Amino acid sequence: QVQLVESGGDLVQPGGSLRLSCAASGLTFSLYAMSWYRQVPGKERELVASISSSGGSTNYAESVKDRFLISKDKIKKSVSLQMTNLLPEDTAVYYCEATGLGATYWGQGTQVTVSS
Repeated sequence: QVQLVESGGDLVQPGGSLRLSCAASGLTFSLYAMSWYRQVPGKERELVASISSSGGSTNYAESVKDRFLISKDKIKKSVSLQMTNLLPEDTAVYYCEATGLGATYWGQGTQVTVSS
């Protein structure tokens, strides 16, 4: 079955950096667009960044542009989110999503807390 496993969440000070990773299995990775979403309690899950199945196209939320970078490793079947200059408002549970062939899959999430 399809599995998406996120890792890399942590407590970090404002201005710091983190790299989130999502390892995919059970799917033909090259056929799936991959995205990172985040959610805080009481709010809807929001799209942070996405990358096309080929890896040639990316999209970012305005709030993270120029601070976050999404990348895809087809050999390792993983997608990463490099986050820099983190702000307290980046605190959330971050989820990995795979979309393709008419299906959508989610990981279990990883907690990112930005606080001094």
